[in-house]
Amino acid sequence: MSGIYIHIPFCKQACHYCDFHFSTSMGKKEAMVDALCCEMVLRKMEFKDEVVETIYFGGGTPSVLEPQEIQRLIATVYEHYQVSENPEITLEANPDDLSEEKLNQLANSPINRLSIGIQSFFEEDLRLMNRSHTADQAEKVLEMATKKFDNISIDLIYGMPNMTQDRWRHNIKKALSFNVGHISSYALTVEPKTALATFVKKGLVKPADDEVAQAHFNELYDRLTKEGYVCYEISNFGRPGYFSKNNSAYWQQKKYMGIGPSAHSFDGQRRGWNINNNPKYIKALEKGELPMETEELSDRDKYNEYVMTGLRTIWGVSINRVISDFGPQYETYLLSRSKKYIAEKLLTLEDNVLLTTKKGKFLADGIAADLFMVNLS
Repeated sequence: MSGIYIHIPFCKQACHYCDFHFSTSMGKKEAMVDALCCEMVLRKMEFKDEVVETIYFGGGTPSVLEPQEIQRLIATVYEHYQVSENPEITLEANPDDLSEEKLNQLANSPINRLSIGIQSFFEEDLRLMNRSHTADQAEKVLEMATKKFDNISIDLIYGMPNMTQDRWRHNIKKALSFNVGHISSYALTVEPKTALATFVKKGLVKPADDEVAQAHFNELYDRLTKEGYVCYEISNFGRPGYFSKNNSAYWQQKKYMGIGPSAHSFDGQRRGWNINNNPKYIKALEKGELPMETEELSDRDKYNEYVMTGLRTIWGVSINRVISDFGPQYETYLLSRSKKYIAEKLLTLEDNVLLTTKKGKFLADGIAADLFMVNLS
């Protein structure tokens, strides 16, 4: 299984917490679509032996594209790559882009999965985040979208300043009322060089509180698992049959190709990344050049990535795989470093697979970092 990720680097306005690559100027949108198609054609030999099972439009805000632009990009994939019979084709979308007419157009296109950036059902939260939609729009869009798409994911953010436990419970309850198959939920992170970081520095907004965020995560985990969702990755809850195939491939180290400015790629041995500058990206593709850098991954790099991704998922870190892929030295190191976390009931070792416990899930990234191989002597 392989996937193609297509980065659409445009947004109507900048969310205060976001540090992804995007532009609020739409003037180069047509040239960008041309460049994205050109990159896919130039790189087709990378996937000549692969079957594409997922196509994912991320961003940015992919829903700013017109349906015919989306269709053109999908058609380019089909023309130059082997695509499975029933691929998962996801479009990330903001509620303010999804009119009833546009939803109808998307429902009649190859898109079969929507990931809708709700973030919160409270107006105060949306204003703080500088989201381009309103709480009322979020609810109305979900009412329409759930009638046209079976496979819908919604995003929620927790750990917001002034978000009480009751307000967070209301967000979860409201999300569940739409009976969607998948919910992605992320703790608010204050990233450097964002508007939110500036507000925190000036004292205009309270800094993120880890204890509040952990309480919110525990509430989310308990409520969603009670409702039949599986926390198959720390930030992702899906009902059986509704796990994101695209995201699952990332966490299981399967091959993927990233198309577009700032997009990353992975072929099992190398990682690549495109330039994160729209004009330079377009100019390079107009000249038939790939604006991409690559690095060969060492065994240590691969081991560290496997530990990082594995501990975030229900699949965990297989000791047998560590031995077969990296050797007994890595096994000895991993088991030695894991002992204290097993003793603290943050990790378990079941059937030779290292897994985070419910208590350890929120701390998984920090635990993984402590299990990284820094030096193998």
